[in-house]
Amino acid sequence: MACVQLDATAAGSGAWPDRPIRYIVPFAPGGPTDILSRAFAEPLSNALGTPVVVDNRGGAGGVVGTEIVARSAPDGYTLMIGHVGTHAINPTLYGKVNYDPVRDFQPITQVATWTLALSVHPSVPAKNLKELIALARAKPGTLNFASAGPGGPTHLAAEMFRSAAKIDIVHVPYKGNAAALTDLVSGQVQMMFSNLLTSGPFIKAGKLRVLAVSTGKRSASAPDIPTVAEAGVPGYDMTPWYGVLAPAGLPRPLLARLNSELVRIVDSPELRGRFASQGVDLVSSTPEAFATLIRNEIPRWKVIVKESGARVE
Repeated sequence: MACVQLDATAAGSGAWPDRPIRYIVPFAPGGPTDILSRAFAEPLSNALGTPVVVDNRGGAGGVVGTEIVARSAPDGYTLMIGHVGTHAINPTLYGKVNYDPVRDFQPITQVATWTLALSVHPSVPAKNLKELIALARAKPGTLNFASAGPGGPTHLAAEMFRSAAKIDIVHVPYKGNAAALTDLVSGQVQMMFSNLLTSGPFIKAGKLRVLAVSTGKRSASAPDIPTVAEAGVPGYDMTPWYGVLAPAGLPRPLLARLNSELVRIVDSPELRGRFASQGVDLVSSTPEAFATLIRNEIPRWKVIVKESGARVE
C-alpha cells in the first residue's frame, strides 16, 4: 500500500500512518452520529493500512469530545466527526466553550446530511401534522416532546416547530438519542424529531407514527412523507449535516490524503446504498467547501438558538 512520506517537521519520523488513528465521536454509542462514524471507520482503516479506532467521548451535547480534538496534536492521528451541533450550535448554546469552531479545526470533508422525522406515539390521536397542531393548541402544555439533549438538533428542530406553529409543548431532554427514542416508543413522551436511521424500524413496525420530515425537500429515502413546510408550517427547514475534522494545523499532504480517501468512501455505491433507505444523504466535499459551510452556519444557528430561548451553562 502506498503511504504519504513526510519529513520530521510535518508528521514525525517515518511514514504516516505508522500507528492507530483515534476517531473521536463526541456522543454516546448507538446514536446516529456513532452509527455513521462506524460506517466510515472500517473502510478508512483498510485504505490507510492502520486501525481507525472509534472513541466515544460523549458529554455536554458534544462539547467534551470536541474540546479533546481541539487540544490534540495536528499529526493525523486524531480525527473526529462533527455536526451542526458541535460546530454551529454549541458555541452559542453554551455561551462559552473551550474551542473555536473555525480556528481550532481543519475541516476534511462533509460526509452527510440527515433527515429528522417528526414522529408521535400511536396513542396520540393526530393522524397528520395539522391535527397535531390543533391538538396542541386545544391542550396547551400537555404534550411532551423528547430530545437527545438540550440544544442539540433534535431539541432545536422541535423548538423551531413550536415557535413557527405557535403551540405550547413541553421539552423532555434525554442523555442521547437511544434513551429518548426508547421512551417515545414506550409512550412515556408523545413526540420527537428523530432521525430516520434509528426511528425507521419502529415506524415500519407501527410502533411510531411519522407525520413529517424536517428538511426543506422530501427525503429521497422516504418520498411519501411530507415536509413540515408542506404539512402545515410554511418555510420550516431543519437539515442537520455531518463531517470529518482534524485539529487545526494538519499538514497539507495528510489533509489531501484523508480527503481523497474519505471522499472515495462517501461516494462509494456500497455505502450510499446502505444509507439511502435510512434518511441519510451522503455528501462529500472539498475541505474549503466544508469550512465555508461551517462559517455560514454559525451565524444562522446563533439566531435560531437565541430565538428558541435554549441555554445550557
